[in-house]
Amino acid sequence: MTMLNVGRPTRPEGAAESAGHASLTGGRGLLQDEPLIFELGGWRKTGVDLAAPAQDASDLGDLVRNEPIGLPGLSEPEAMRHYVRLSQKNHAIDLALYPLGSCTMKHNPRLNEKVARLAGFADLHPLAPQSTVQGALALMDRLAHWLKTLTGMPAVALSPKAGAHGELCGLLCIKAAHEANGQGHRRTVLVPTSAHGTNPATAAFVGYSVVEIAQTEDGRVDIADLAAKLSPDVAAIMVTNPNTCGLFERDILEISRLTHEAGAYFYCDGANFNAIVGRVRPGDLGVDAMHINLHKTFSTPHGGGGPGAGPVVLSAALAAHAPAPWVVSGPEGLRLVEETVDEAAQGFGRMSAFHGQMGMFVRAYAYMVSHGADGLRQVAEDAVLNANYVKARLSPVMTPAFPDGPCMHEALFDDAWLEGTGVTTLDFAKAMIDEGFHPMTMYFPLVVHGAMLIEPTETEPKQELDRFCEALIALAHAAKAGDADRFKGAPYLAPMRRLDETLAARKPKLTWRRGDNGVAPAPLAAE
Repeated sequence: MTMLNVGRPTRPEGAAESAGHASLTGGRGLLQDEPLIFELGGWRKTGVDLAAPAQDASDLGDLVRNEPIGLPGLSEPEAMRHYVRLSQKNHAIDLALYPLGSCTMKHNPRLNEKVARLAGFADLHPLAPQSTVQGALALMDRLAHWLKTLTGMPAVALSPKAGAHGELCGLLCIKAAHEANGQGHRRTVLVPTSAHGTNPATAAFVGYSVVEIAQTEDGRVDIADLAAKLSPDVAAIMVTNPNTCGLFERDILEISRLTHEAGAYFYCDGANFNAIVGRVRPGDLGVDAMHINLHKTFSTPHGGGGPGAGPVVLSAALAAHAPAPWVVSGPEGLRLVEETVDEAAQGFGRMSAFHGQMGMFVRAYAYMVSHGADGLRQVAEDAVLNANYVKARLSPVMTPAFPDGPCMHEALFDDAWLEGTGVTTLDFAKAMIDEGFHPMTMYFPLVVHGAMLIEPTETEPKQELDRFCEALIALAHAAKAGDADRFKGAPYLAPMRRLDETLAARKPKLTWRRGDNGVAPAPLAAE
């Protein structure tokens, strides 16, 4: 029985019977059973030939190694097969629909990747003389132009490296603006319950106190509660629009008016901009700052730790407080403004050491140019159409959290339809893995009990949406028919079985130590 050091067994007794029969090797058809790279052996060999080191290592001092390095030696075929086999154990957008709600896991056009690999962009060094990188600066300038045009905002900071980094940038701009206006006493940020979870975390990181704004029964900001909590101490409100319930804030103009009348700034979480790009300009809604996750709206590889990009567009009220650097045009061509003090601006400094993530800039700009204005508008229209199609197909067997009216880019269901079945949201999601689909986002947003948040994105064809919906409809019928065994032990067909997720999150096994597999590696054989 294979065990992890966390939670329950990954392959409990009886798992093979539930899957039909067991193989002799542990593999499933063409999917190979693959151990850790440290368990593959090869401790007495190396995959490359290296020249003998110089005998005199006195210049290394106490850094001279006196024991084996403790890494297995693999040939190129062994290393290649290992990582390919591991890749086959993961779901990917190139395999099937990736329905994570509020994450926009959509297809990344290969054209974007090809352009980003052009030598002038891929080999660019951040310290290269600016006179030698005029093409890269021109691309940044054009990207900034289109981000401002699409949002109706006069300024943009390109350097933030992710959505949460963009939130930090926006709030630092707001803080700088208040301090410049003699309003540094404003230390509170209002955050609706339907906002992304990073919003209150970012506000707290900046040093603000966070006050929650209630949500109405139909999933929008409670205007009365907002009006009651606005005060001279409020610095900003952070609203996700469309919000995490997949709904457009129809009172967005009133939210903006109340916020500005109270002397506060309006921060909009633009993570869901893909649902309105080309259709709505946030600047027209009274937004003062908004980050844009380029991977979600303009199709660059998703985050997961980077490299990412989260540019922040700013209103006229905050433009002077934008962080360096930014691109300007002069007699000698384009250049980066590196120090805000030199330009008599009131920016708070820098968000990162250099100019941002050039690879993501190239991909996003290629996406914009290849789509054009009409194509970007269709991105939003198709994203909303696909989500409403999923909602319509699944609503007869699952309960939509907000059934009245259409949704935006994602369809949200609760777990009311599972009552009395003995099946939970987690069980249902795990059973989806056996059907070949990555689970949707579970238990989020927190305002919906047992939430199941599905975002199909605009890049999915109807045929794939039907395949996905038919699988969920079949699972829903099985759950209501009392087939609890199908769900409680799921997934049965995945490479690893279900873990105790709480224990796995709190006590993860992240390292491999010598002897973990019962075999102590021997020193490399001397030649």
